[in-house]
Amino acid sequence: MADYGASKINHDNHLLLDQPLLRLPYELLRKNFRSAHVAYVKDSKYVTTTLKETASGSISGKVSPQDVVKNIDSMLAKMRGLKRKLESHSEEEDRLYQQANARVSHLRELSTIQTVDDVKYEAWSRQRLDRLVIDYMLRHGYIDSASSLSQERGMSDLVDIDTFVNMFKIRQSLLNGSVNEALAWCNDNKKELRSMQSNLDFMLRTQQYIEMTRTMSTSKMLEAIAHAKKYISPFNDTYPLEVESIAGLLAFPPDTAIEPYASLYSPARWQTLAEIFTEAYLKLLVLPQIPLLHVALSSGLSALKTPACHSHQSNQTDHHGHGTASLTTRVCPICSTELNELARNVPYAHHSKSHLLEHDLVLLPTDRVYGRQRLDEYAAKSGLPPGQLKDLVTGDVVSVDKLRKVFIT
Repeated sequence: MADYGASKINHDNHLLLDQPLLRLPYELLRKNFRSAHVAYVKDSKYVTTTLKETASGSISGKVSPQDVVKNIDSMLAKMRGLKRKLESHSEEEDRLYQQANARVSHLRELSTIQTVDDVKYEAWSRQRLDRLVIDYMLRHGYIDSASSLSQERGMSDLVDIDTFVNMFKIRQSLLNGSVNEALAWCNDNKKELRSMQSNLDFMLRTQQYIEMTRTMSTSKMLEAIAHAKKYISPFNDTYPLEVESIAGLLAFPPDTAIEPYASLYSPARWQTLAEIFTEAYLKLLVLPQIPLLHVALSSGLSALKTPACHSHQSNQTDHHGHGTASLTTRVCPICSTELNELARNVPYAHHSKSHLLEHDLVLLPTDRVYGRQRLDEYAAKSGLPPGQLKDLVTGDVVSVDKLRKVFIT
């Protein structure tokens, strides 16, 4: 009879992995509302100011009727533009609410499933695996493959394709040697980046300065100095050593071997900028820095891993040249060729209660513990005479009278 406690689903633990699923729509809704609010305040302020100036000027006679009509047309155009912006933000808000509702429904479905033996759990966990695979592909730039898989599975509202498309667009522009799109993103999120104490804006401004000095032309040098005064000097208290090195860059050509100036001129800085941007982008949206598939896989491997999985005997061979751990690799996922090395650096499992122990445990002279019934079955399959058993891992043949009963308290 199956152990209900072992098969019961711990919903809280499941939701730990799925936190980003609900957090991201919330963060995007906040960002969308903030953008709409900024557009409304900016354009309405323009209209209010223009209307006040036009009315007072018309009354005083300082503004001609033609200018009044011109100002009214300008205000109407501004308000039409604001209407289009707000409509766009409204459509985005509806899309995000639809996405959030789909994700809540997906997680609510899990709450109705109580054990892993439920047939509904297999379908639900399969869908989650698809989400994790899509998340992995998106983080590694396989956008088209991720989009095709999400459409095929009908789960577009459960994945974040648009978010990663935008991220990779800016990241690719950095790898292509342009900071413009990244700077525009920084400007849109400057308050959040400041609260995160991110150095992204400083690094991007520094790269602009480096590219100006790289030319070694007088006009560009003067432009670089003006750029440094405006954008880099404000960081002097935060990054004093870096600012000092940046100032000294004016005296060194791009082919210098002297540090830290050689590193500042290095093309590898573009890759560094891309990594810094990616880290800031994910952190701002409260997304994990590593793929969720890695998190889930590490948890699963750790739950199954024991010290025996990486013992020195795992590579032993018998006198025929065959691996003595062949049975173990067939039975234990961690001991398998595919997962053994992958699980090497994850922590061992910690179980306060085991639901997997056999009821008839015995200790062999090899200091290994097995169920007696399993040993008898293996001995029969191996053709051993009565009274003899074989260690399932080492292959050592032992006498039955050498066995010791094991009791778990």
